[in-house]
Amino acid sequence: MRFRITGLPAQPFKELFSLTDEALAAQRAMRVVVDREHGYPCRISLTDAEPGQTVILLNYEHQPADSPFRASHAIYVREGEQQYDEIDLVPDQLRRRLLSVRGFDRHGMLRDADVAPGTALEPLVERLFNDEDIAYLHIHMARPGCYAARVDRA
Repeated sequence: MRFRITGLPAQPFKELFSLTDEALAAQRAMRVVVDREHGYPCRISLTDAEPGQTVILLNYEHQPADSPFRASHAIYVREGEQQYDEIDLVPDQLRRRLLSVRGFDRHGMLRDADVAPGTALEPLVERLFNDEDIAYLHIHMARPGCYAARVDRA
């Protein structure tokens, strides 16, 4: 089964990078200098920021559904990135992590969920999409629980 993974669009985050630290704090966000490899995953490009780079840490509503499953969590975004949008291609950022994959119906209700290493993402996506009532999937980093990407049928 073909699938499409997308990161977040860059445009909604663009202005954050020009704000002062005080203005970011007023929006419950902060500028962070990356201090280790593979610890700061950009949700726009679905790549990991490199040590020394600056990212913005903010709370993001990744599940805006009008349901009990409405949700937000902390994410990192990096300036100048382009939205990841690929068919049948899993980015390295997801491959190297333990993932929680959640399947939602068109009403934003959770239908099924499971955990798998990123190296085994495709079989899990296929299994979840075999349920015709599942409209889309959300991938989360399983350990910290933060939102990573969206998956749709291609």
